[in-house]
Amino acid sequence: MRLELHRVFVNKLVFGDKTGVRDGILTVNKKELLALISEDELLGKNLDIDVAMPGDSIRIVPVKDVIEPRWKIEGNGQIFPGMLSDVDPVGEGKTLVLSGAAVVTAGKIVRFQEGIIDMSGPGADYTPYSKTCNVVLLLEPADPKMDKHDYEAACRMAGLKAAAYLARCCAEAKADRVDAFEHGNIREAMGACPELPKVGYLYMLQTQGLLHDTYLYGVDVKKILPTVLSPLEVMDGAIVSGNCVSACDKNSTYVHQNNPVIADMLKRHGKDFNFVTCIVTNENVTLADKRRSSGYATKLAAMLGLEGLVITEEGFGNPDADLIMNCWKAERLGIKTALLTDEYAGQDGASQSLADSCVEGNACVTAGNANEVIVLPPMKKVLGFPDEANVIAGGWQGSLAADGTITVELQAITGATSELGYTKLGACTI
Repeated sequence: MRLELHRVFVNKLVFGDKTGVRDGILTVNKKELLALISEDELLGKNLDIDVAMPGDSIRIVPVKDVIEPRWKIEGNGQIFPGMLSDVDPVGEGKTLVLSGAAVVTAGKIVRFQEGIIDMSGPGADYTPYSKTCNVVLLLEPADPKMDKHDYEAACRMAGLKAAAYLARCCAEAKADRVDAFEHGNIREAMGACPELPKVGYLYMLQTQGLLHDTYLYGVDVKKILPTVLSPLEVMDGAIVSGNCVSACDKNSTYVHQNNPVIADMLKRHGKDFNFVTCIVTNENVTLADKRRSSGYATKLAAMLGLEGLVITEEGFGNPDADLIMNCWKAERLGIKTALLTDEYAGQDGASQSLADSCVEGNACVTAGNANEVIVLPPMKKVLGFPDEANVIAGGWQGSLAADGTITVELQAITGATSELGYTKLGACTI
């Protein structure tokens, strides 16, 4: 498989008569985009669209998802398969990417499990989305009593439609850079680099239900058994976020599109190891489902003759059990593992970091302590509903001060401790 990402770099957003991109400036026809997302009868009449640029004194709250605008310009399948288009496989051909731009959906869904993006100030240092040029969709339900699942789906589709619309309107733009990726089929991969260890990526997706969902080709991942997926399919939009979990380690659709674990493993393929494949698995609620998925995922790894697995988690607490179960089952099959997670070690950092552990889990990378407290100074402009700072996870009643200052844990900041490593935090051993 060969995938080309045709990147058009965006460094500024403006509203104008025609949506398109030129000289790094993405012009958005606000009226046209607003009409597009307003077609969904589940969304209210008071929808709005605004822009937030890096360095602006702007706060976005509460944030649900972040999506990178893309459009398929050549090859099989279409963008966001199973969501906006048919279910033909992706991962090949040419895809236009508006690099540096993002669509941010903001609205009160589950409330306590949405997040904050500050475009400047100390909060901006903790979220990667302070550096993207954000088209912000301010969403409300048509009926305040609407079922939360229906409203989440409406918000999810609005974000995907907006991202596809922006990129489609720029489909004729000349790419500033083309990144090409190739990855062989299993037969080719198994025979490649015989002198190097065979390594795979076990990709855990949040699927606990109750609006803790992720979608693969439009299928709710909690309904599947673990499956093999080309890393190029992930890079080409096969996975979409639909979950409302703590903002700090929620893997937004943007992060799935730009998964840094996959990007780094592709770079090191043929040098440090033979990157054979991705195995996508779910995070379950019941013990039986955890045992089934972990057993099946590690069985696939063993059947493929993998000698090593990189395992990433999404969320914390209950999913820690899935992470550790995947770890010790793989290790007992003779497969070495490296884990990527974050920590909930208390505001003083003295509490147990994970809800579960095992002796085999001795190679672990941390994305930071989500309980660390930060003070966010007031911004000149707030997009959304600032009072939500008092109820979102990581905040508490009184987090929002009268002058607009917010005191919260990193848990409330979108992407602050991403367990895919798409974060601005770093760590070193001392």
